[in-house]
Amino acid sequence: MEKKQNEMRRRVSKEKQKKYFRKRLGTTLALLVVITGIGLTAAVVAANKKKDEPKKDGTVETIADPAVSGTPQPKEPDNGQEQPKEPEQQAESWDTVLQEADLLAAGYDYDGAIEKVKSYAGYESIGELTAAVEGYEATKAECVPVNISEIPHVFYHTLVVDPSKAFANQDTDPQAVGNNQWMTTIDEFNKITQTMYDDGYVLVDLKDIAEETVDDNGVVHYKEGTIMLPPGKKAFVLSLDDLSYYHSYDGYGYASKMVLDENGKPKCEYIQDDGTAVVGDYDAVPLLDKFIEEHPDAAYKGARGTIALTGYNGVLGYRTDISYQTVPDDINADKKKWLEEHPDFDLEAERAKAKEVAEAMKAEGWKFASHTWGHLKVGEATMERLQADTAKWKENVEPVVGETDIIIFAHGQDLAGWPEGYVAGNQKFEYLKQNGFNYFCNVDSAAYNVQIRDNYVRQSRRNLDGYRIYYNSIGEENTLSDLFNASDIIDPQRPPVPRLH
Repeated sequence: MEKKQNEMRRRVSKEKQKKYFRKRLGTTLALLVVITGIGLTAAVVAANKKKDEPKKDGTVETIADPAVSGTPQPKEPDNGQEQPKEPEQQAESWDTVLQEADLLAAGYDYDGAIEKVKSYAGYESIGELTAAVEGYEATKAECVPVNISEIPHVFYHTLVVDPSKAFANQDTDPQAVGNNQWMTTIDEFNKITQTMYDDGYVLVDLKDIAEETVDDNGVVHYKEGTIMLPPGKKAFVLSLDDLSYYHSYDGYGYASKMVLDENGKPKCEYIQDDGTAVVGDYDAVPLLDKFIEEHPDAAYKGARGTIALTGYNGVLGYRTDISYQTVPDDINADKKKWLEEHPDFDLEAERAKAKEVAEAMKAEGWKFASHTWGHLKVGEATMERLQADTAKWKENVEPVVGETDIIIFAHGQDLAGWPEGYVAGNQKFEYLKQNGFNYFCNVDSAAYNVQIRDNYVRQSRRNLDGYRIYYNSIGEENTLSDLFNASDIIDPQRPPVPRLH
């Protein structure tokens, strides 16, 4: 298919060259007509500057300025070929339209690409545009439906920027042990992203796997979605957990918060050893955005991942929780220390900054989900605690990132097993449904688990973390081989990972 697309582009390039030379030839012939009709030579070039030219007999011949005299200008000959009419007062040039359409097609939105081209008035008379439409239609016709039930869902936590800090003191520091078990380094993330792309994996949005319909009573119903990709391409879903930049990460070589760069694009702030802050691609969001910008065929219709947020330390590195303002008696030591270091803290200003960043992330295609306010173990929690936690999430997180109907359970827990799913009488499920949640994700080691019922969508996830990468790399597990070879991925700075207890 790629060979066909390249051939199409070569044909388009040749057509552009032909059109260019046709125009040049037409202009040259028109100039000859002017010269012949008026009886002048190269003086025509100077005619706009000098109206009177002396002849050999001393008389003067006046050369009329067509713009002044109203003399009709000679028409460009058609040279036996139909000349394309350039539409007047178009907002975009046709070649700009073609570039935008090509970008849509690269992301598998062939209908969008065709619609973009056809929105250009007079496209039918421009060979490059009609050829592009034919190419999009041909590629679309070759696409095949993805098996929704076999789509894997992978996830990461906050990425390690500096492994020497995150993994130091494995024998004495419990936080360092946790970093080693649960976190992925930037080097590993980049290798995984490239490897999966090279193997034909295409990122799809979580909501692409289902189709939503609303009945006359306003009730939403779900069924399997349709994702069409070229042969050889494979779909996957991605999510990110705990993108809150907890206080416990300080000093361990992680980014400190999400920020916007001078162009309004989501980036990360990283605090260097000397205390200065730098802005760059220090976590999965900007890294993936950059990769997809360079490889638009890595994502289906511009898809990004789903970001699962808690709220107890705020979101995206901003201290947006009400507890930072009310300072209850049971506030923990990390929060107290942070407040002491930030005496000018203003809750509303902090929330406004976080909301601005969240909006920019959503504009790039990222979605947000609840991870429960307090990183709750939903399977073990009482109904009362689940209700209190949900209320805190809606009061402190939802106003910042917007409403969501996705909940990604913390600690890998769930409200039912597979394959039975959520049945009538499951009180926690029914409570979450009443609070607007329709998409539910847990964690397990299965290659894929997808469950789409009339009233909910459910998908299991695989953790691409230090624990899985390490034990797959030494051959003690085989849970990632369909995605990549862990021994090629593992960061050389990662120490042996302790077993879970």
